[in-house]
Amino acid sequence: MKSHSSLHSVLLLAACTVSAALADESLPQTLMTERGKLLLSEDFAKRVTTAALPAPAAKGAPKPAAKPADGPAVKPAAAARAAWTTGWRLRPGKWEFVAGAMKGSEQKEDMHGAVARFPFQFKDAVIQYDVRLDGCRMTTFSVNDAKDHVCRVLLNQDGFRAQKDDHDHDGPDKAKPFNIVAAPPAPGTWQTVLIEIKGDELVATINGNSSAGADPLIATEKANFGFTVAGESASFRNLRVWEALPNPNWAANKKLIPTAKP
Repeated sequence: MKSHSSLHSVLLLAACTVSAALADESLPQTLMTERGKLLLSEDFAKRVTTAALPAPAAKGAPKPAAKPADGPAVKPAAAARAAWTTGWRLRPGKWEFVAGAMKGSEQKEDMHGAVARFPFQFKDAVIQYDVRLDGCRMTTFSVNDAKDHVCRVLLNQDGFRAQKDDHDHDGPDKAKPFNIVAAPPAPGTWQTVLIEIKGDELVATINGNSSAGADPLIATEKANFGFTVAGESASFRNLRVWEALPNPNWAANKKLIPTAKP
């Protein structure tokens, strides 16, 4: 009886090992990094926990800055971001949880694309999610630091590209688009987006095609990430975030990616 039990345990362990190996093989292949420890897993199969944030100011209302006695003025938006440490922020826009996915839609009255953001501190990461364009003009995966935008991946009906973002808006800094991948998605289909961030480099891959580039801003400490939707709607599911470990084949893989156009 003991022998039978031991054999059963060995077979069960072998089955689990094979299943894990198959699961790893089904993941899109990374180019710059290797996946480390899983840090975040969200399927969006049900409504997520949302952040407790103050209601947005009414349109046209003044936006006073709180000024501490011994320091410069602090904008209310910046103070709110600093206090935001848990939960998804689902605004502006309409965000629904239907058919096992999170669906975002731009609302005309917002005069802004739909935005869903999550507080998550990191420097390097491998990020993966599934997206389906449900009539939107564009959707992005956007990464911010504590101050402003850092980088993003933009998808539309013609294809996608990665970019370093404009970090000051009113100052000298400008967005830096990387190479465009012309790969129109089939209508109504899910695409898996793979994003690798390590040091000052960013690589985005969909269906074996990649957009990549580098900028010192990308190496900054990140504070949050999220999805944006411009236009009708887009759906998201199976979000995963892993540690980003070095890939010994990156130098060779990098040569296969077209350089960004000036």
